[in-house]
Amino acid sequence: MLIDIVLLITAYLVGSISTAVVVCKMMGLPDPRQQGSGNPGATNVLRMSGKKPAALTLAGDFLKGTLPVVLAAVAGRSPETMALCGLAAFLGHLYPVFFGFKGGKGVATGLGVLLAWSWLGLLATGATWLIVAFLFRFSSLAALTSFLLAPIYMVLFGAPTALVLGMAAITALTYWRHRSNIRNLLNGTEGKIGTPKS
Repeated sequence: MLIDIVLLITAYLVGSISTAVVVCKMMGLPDPRQQGSGNPGATNVLRMSGKKPAALTLAGDFLKGTLPVVLAAVAGRSPETMALCGLAAFLGHLYPVFFGFKGGKGVATGLGVLLAWSWLGLLATGATWLIVAFLFRFSSLAALTSFLLAPIYMVLFGAPTALVLGMAAITALTYWRHRSNIRNLLNGTEGKIGTPKS
C-alpha cells in the first residue's frame, strides 16, 4: 500500500512538470501560457514558436505519461495501480502543482499513458489521430476522435478492465478540457494545424 501511494504521488509530480513552459524558458521563447491560445501544449508552442520547441514539448509531455506507469509495472504493481498512476500523471499535466494548477489539455500525456497501458491501443489511436488531422487539419478534432475510440481499441486488444476504465476517464477529462475547442469547431472558428493564431 505504501509503495502504491509513493508511486501515485510520484506520478502526479512528474505529470505536473509543464514541458512547454520549461522548454520555452530554456530556449528564450515567450511563455506559451501568455501567447496564442494560452495552452501550455505542443500545438500552441508550434503555432507560436515553431517545430523544434514543439517537438521537444511533445516528447516531454508524452514521456511524463509513460514513465510513471512503466515504473509501477517494473515494481510489479497491479493493473489497478497502473491505471491510477496513469490517471495521476494525466491529472498532474492538467492541474500541475508547480504551475498554479493551470496546465495543458493532456493529449500528448494521455497518449504517453496509453503507450504504457496498451501499445497496440496507442498504434490504433495514433493512426486515428493522423488520419483525422490529415483529412480535416484540426488538431482538436483529431484528438477528440482518437481519444473517443481509444478505450474501444483497448477492449479489442484485450487490455485489463482497470486500464480500459482508466482510458475512459482520460477520454472524459480530455473532452472537458477541450470544451472551448468543441464550441469553436461547431462555430467554425477553430484554428487549423499550421495556421498561426491571430
